[in-house]
Amino acid sequence: MGRFRGMMVACVLAMVLLVGGVVSAQPTLHILNWQGYGSDEPWAVEIFEQRFGVRVIHDYFSNEEEMLTKLRTSPGVYDLVLPNNVYTPIAIREGLLEPIDASLIPNFQDVDPTLQRVPEFMDGDQLYAVAWTWGATSFAYNTERVTGPLDSIQALWDPRFAGRVGWWDDSLTSVQLAALATGQDPNNPQDLNLIREKLLALRDQVQVLWTSEDEWNRFMAANAFDIGVYWSGSVSRSQKFFGLPVEFVIPMEGAMAWLDGWAIPKNAPNRELAHKWIDFMLSPEFYVRWDTEVGAPASANLAAMQQLPEDSFNRRVLADPEVVARLVFMKPISEEQRVRYLQLWQEVKFRFTM
Repeated sequence: MGRFRGMMVACVLAMVLLVGGVVSAQPTLHILNWQGYGSDEPWAVEIFEQRFGVRVIHDYFSNEEEMLTKLRTSPGVYDLVLPNNVYTPIAIREGLLEPIDASLIPNFQDVDPTLQRVPEFMDGDQLYAVAWTWGATSFAYNTERVTGPLDSIQALWDPRFAGRVGWWDDSLTSVQLAALATGQDPNNPQDLNLIREKLLALRDQVQVLWTSEDEWNRFMAANAFDIGVYWSGSVSRSQKFFGLPVEFVIPMEGAMAWLDGWAIPKNAPNRELAHKWIDFMLSPEFYVRWDTEVGAPASANLAAMQQLPEDSFNRRVLADPEVVARLVFMKPISEEQRVRYLQLWQEVKFRFTM
C-alpha cells in the first residue's frame, strides 16, 4: 500500500511540474539526408545531442526526386535537408526552403570563397544552402578480381565485365555518364538517341541496379559485381569501414562532379538549432574524424581539408589539379530535361527485362 501511495504522489508531482511549465519537451531536430552520409554517424549525433540538449532524428531518401517529394508532402516536418546544386534551384523556385543566415554559422568563414555564394544555392542576394561536401561520380572496381588499373569509362561496357557491373538506378547520372562515353557535353547532350543506344548496350553488362551506398557495399562484398558506378567519398568509406578492396577511377573522358549543401526546409520547427547543426557539420571537429575514421567526400571547408593527413584520398587525388581538370561539374537542368531523362531511363530499364 505504501509503495502504491508513493507512486501516486510521484505521478501527481510530475503532473504539477508539467502543468507549471517546469517540465518541457526536449526539442527534436529532423534531418533528411542520404543514409550513411556522415550526419547519421552515431558519434556525431551523440556529440550534437549532448552539446545542445536535442534529439536528432533522421529520415532518408534514395534519390533527389524522392527528396523533393518528401519536402513537398511534409511541410513543417524537417529542420534540415541535403540537396545538391542541381536540385536546389527547384526547391528554391517551389518555395520549399528557408533563407539561411550565414552570420549564425561561424565555420562559414572558412568555406572555400568560390563555394560561399554558389549560384545554384542563391536567389538574388539570399543564401538558401551552405556548401558542405563535393566529389565525383564515376566508377570503382574490385582490385582483387579485376586486373587494373582502368582509365576509361568504356570499362563499364567492356565485354569482359558482362554480368559483373553494378549501376546506380538514377536517370540523370545514367544520361550524364552515357554522354561522357559518347563524347557529348553531359550537362547538355544533343543526341539522346545515341545515349539511349549506349545505355541499352548495358543490358548484358549490368547485374545489379543499386539505390544506396549500403546496397553498393553489400553487393560488392558478396561479389555480386566487380565494377560499378560510385561516388568518390563513398569509396573511401568502403575501404575503411567495410574493408573492401576497391579503387576509384576518374577516367580520361572525365567524371561528373557534384556539390551538396545543407538547407533549411520551409517552416522548419527549429531554425536556430538548424544553423548550429550546419556549423557543426562544417567544423574540422566533425569532418576530420568522419574522413579519417569512416571516409568522406571533400569538404567545402578549407580549414577542415588542411587538417587531413597528406596521404588521404581527398588531399592526394581531389587536390590534384590534373584530376580536377577532368571533372565536369553538374549544372541545373530544366524540368523538360528532367522528364525526358527520366522517361529515357525508365524505357531502358524496361528493355533490360525483355
